[in-house]
Amino acid sequence: DAATLEKPAADLLLLPDTFTNHLAPEAGHAARAVLADAGLTTALPEGPVCCGLTYVSTGQLDRARTVMRRTLDVLEPALDAGLPVTVLEPPCAAALRTDLPELLPDDPRAARLAAATRTFAATLEELAPDWRPPRVDRPVVGQTHCHQHAVLGDAPERRLREAAGLTGDLSGGCCGLAGNFGFEKGHYEVSVSCAEEQLLPAVREAPADAEILADGYSCRTQLDQLGGHRSRHLAEVLADHLPPRRR
Repeated sequence: DAATLEKPAADLLLLPDTFTNHLAPEAGHAARAVLADAGLTTALPEGPVCCGLTYVSTGQLDRARTVMRRTLDVLEPALDAGLPVTVLEPPCAAALRTDLPELLPDDPRAARLAAATRTFAATLEELAPDWRPPRVDRPVVGQTHCHQHAVLGDAPERRLREAAGLTGDLSGGCCGLAGNFGFEKGHYEVSVSCAEEQLLPAVREAPADAEILADGYSCRTQLDQLGGHRSRHLAEVLADHLPPRRR
């Protein structure tokens, strides 16, 4: 079980973003297994949290500020304990890193959470530098999330894939779903065109044994709904290749 925030043995707080918590819990369970294999103890928040990006991207900035303040209230014990905050969903990590301090410049907790935010791969690289991932040794194809490109960078993810023997590059374009954009009336054709620019052709041309990776839930949804391709978070792929005693 995850440690409570009061226990100093926790190495990090794993943030259950809305997508992971309600739509893709398998990614969260996989991340905890991999982090545990790396010798890291995870804490979980004691209440619901949300980065507020849904409201930011639809122009509901006052609502976004309310949601962000509520998240800061929940995470304040973790911030006071100096815990890194690991976020599995790239757009949520990007929102906490940039949108949060921009929208709440007068709340010092916002800057603290922005500085504490880490991606899954960055967490492993920083907190468990001597850990070696299980070998997967397969070609890889898929999507690096746009927010990862624009805000976070993907160097730790590239190094983690290389260490696991996942060879090849992920697509650099946009999957086209873009949060709620692809679901809105009048956007379908543009959404599909974006996916057909790089992502879907790359997946169709990939070897049969290729792992299809997409850390973003929107990207995984687009791959599934447009092409019937099952893609996974990097944490899921690594967890599947842990020896049984280490899962």
